[in-house]
Amino acid sequence: MARMVKSSGNNPGGRGKPVASGKRPARRKPAPRGVPADPALAAGVPTLTGHFLIAMPGMGDPNFARGITFICQHSEDGAMGLVVNRLSDFRLGDVLRQMHMPCERKDVATAPVLVGGPVQPERGFVLHTSGKREWDSSYRVNDLLTVTTSRDILAAMADGEGPERALVALGYAGWGAGQLEQELRENAWLTVQADDRILFDTALDDRWGAAVALVGINPANLTSYSGRA
Repeated sequence: MARMVKSSGNNPGGRGKPVASGKRPARRKPAPRGVPADPALAAGVPTLTGHFLIAMPGMGDPNFARGITFICQHSEDGAMGLVVNRLSDFRLGDVLRQMHMPCERKDVATAPVLVGGPVQPERGFVLHTSGKREWDSSYRVNDLLTVTTSRDILAAMADGEGPERALVALGYAGWGAGQLEQELRENAWLTVQADDRILFDTALDDRWGAAVALVGINPANLTSYSGRA
């Protein structure tokens, strides 16, 4: 069974399959009519850290079809994120038992565990609201959100002393240097500043539509558009 493992530092990132060296960038496709550009990108901000990456309806990769990925890190070296609307076969109680952590709190034991992405599916991540307490291995995404990979946070959650709001995911999504930018040029994704209400309050089945609505369009209007990864 998948298990949580401690990160070897404060960087939870990694790379997926890199773009082949020497590959010529595809010609930029025009954005679908009626789809506004992300203000951050329009302003030339070089990072999508803290943004949602929303799969376009034509996404061919089943790992991301109708998926939303929260980007934890994005730089010239690549990007790392967590898919936040795909349910795994496990509950948090399953993960805690695998790690020999007793949990008598039903609300914790029955909490869903998400499929965070296709890379290292045995590795666990907790995306949670930032607070005063520090954990053994954390990466602060922004003032609001932190990613933690150490077992101390799970022990605290089992005792009802964890972060105020959190989600647990197994695996992550990774992009090599320039790969995400290439996919954005091919209009495989929509991007928008992340909203914690979607992360923690919105039902999983409703998150894709809610994220698309953040862009300022009706999700039904995307059905005729296609993108590719």
